[in-house]
Amino acid sequence: MKKVLNRFAVFSLAATTGCMNLPSVGPDYTEPEVEAPVCALPDAGSPTEELSGTGEYKTAEAEADERVVVSEDLMARWWERLNDPVLAELVECAIADNLSFKAAVSRLRQAEWEMIGTLSAFSPKASIDGSATRTESHRNNRSVQGAYRHRQLDVFNAGFNASWEIDIFGGNRRATEAALAKAEAAGWGVAQAWVELTTRLGQQYITLRTIQDRIAVARNNLQLQSETYDILKSRFDSGIGDELAVHQCAYIVEQTRARIPQLLAQEEALKNAIAILAGKTPGELHETLKPVPGRDWLMSPQKVAELPMDLIRSRPDVKAAERTLAAQVASVGVAKSAWYPKLFITGGLGLESVQASKFAQPGSFYASIGPSISWPLLQGGNVVARTKAAEARVEEARLNYELALESAYAEVRDNYSAYTLEYHRYQALNSAVKAATDAVTISQDLYKNGLRDFNNVLDAQRSRLNLEEELAVSRGQITVDLIALYRSLGGGLASDIVFDCGCEGTETEEKKQEEEKQEE
Repeated sequence: MKKVLNRFAVFSLAATTGCMNLPSVGPDYTEPEVEAPVCALPDAGSPTEELSGTGEYKTAEAEADERVVVSEDLMARWWERLNDPVLAELVECAIADNLSFKAAVSRLRQAEWEMIGTLSAFSPKASIDGSATRTESHRNNRSVQGAYRHRQLDVFNAGFNASWEIDIFGGNRRATEAALAKAEAAGWGVAQAWVELTTRLGQQYITLRTIQDRIAVARNNLQLQSETYDILKSRFDSGIGDELAVHQCAYIVEQTRARIPQLLAQEEALKNAIAILAGKTPGELHETLKPVPGRDWLMSPQKVAELPMDLIRSRPDVKAAERTLAAQVASVGVAKSAWYPKLFITGGLGLESVQASKFAQPGSFYASIGPSISWPLLQGGNVVARTKAAEARVEEARLNYELALESAYAEVRDNYSAYTLEYHRYQALNSAVKAATDAVTISQDLYKNGLRDFNNVLDAQRSRLNLEEELAVSRGQITVDLIALYRSLGGGLASDIVFDCGCEGTETEEKKQEEEKQEE
């Protein structure tokens, strides 16, 4: 019995090891080569105070351009560069508790276990079987010959059976290759979920702070307008004022007051959205997200010097599309392997007897070992259909990969254009606010001296309020656009963040535990 087992193990190991060096059916995967775009990036440049012939701000010359060049190190954990402990805490909570992110991690775990499941094809399959049967034969049965006889036969059987498929043509190797590529795609899917989560949270957070700035602007203007109304009302009550001016000022005050509830509703909605992103119950973070007067989230101006295709290809969504393509190419080999015969090594050990009393005796022992072959020849075109379908999926995956690259490049251009142009808008609005503030002061002085009617004061106040709000929006939009630019460049995945399957992302629990042990 021991000799049989040793022969089975040696024969199977030798055959399997030899097959690892054989070529596998189906095409070998090579990553598609994509040429780098030759178009220049839409950089609006850093605005100066000088005007061009069209009345727009001129951009700074190359030697005077003091913008920081965007790099992977600069993008890594970009939220920490805002020096905002609240945002940093929210991101950590989101990575730990966000439900959508947990779902992406769960999909990765599914793919990993499916990959592990394919490895079972390279190991022996074994089973323990047992049976006890009674067979009765009568004269009309084929097995009965001669005169009428009634035959009764009992058979007792128990044995250990094993088989091992020798992957000569590589169908199982291709299946494992496809499963590994799918697991890697799922890993990059987690990385993409991480990018989407952190950037979306950052944009929502900056938008919330912008709304809170707009609320502060509206309340400040409401206070100033209310003071103006009180003066006009007092003068009118004293018989020296203008009743029309009082009513005009009153509706401006109420118009400004009406802005605030709408902004407060937007603030509430953003707080709730941020709570959900952070994995918290809506309302739980309201105290944490209260306004922070005087805080500035505007980062130093940045620029993209060049856009190498390696940076675009390293985006998580592009990497996921590339790994999906690799999986589909391997699946073609799996489909084609059905054309070829399958070789197995089978063996068995057991006891068999026609008498229960002699079942455990040495004379009941049996053993067998030997190769077997299976080669389906006629399957009604099923193999052809499955192969063609697999090849069509490869073409679809290739097109999706190229589309992912083109979409990524378009996102970089769109976001970079929006980011750099917003600085020009911000500079113009900043100048406009200064002019509107001076206009309010001058119009009030002229009205007090009786040189202008109150309409000039109203127009100046209304313009200042609108421009101050637009300035606050533009200031926040610069940061929102910068975060979008980071996302289009890969999201700022840090080099110390590692996902399973060679992908980047949050640190695994195992890595954290290992670091804690080393610290101890």
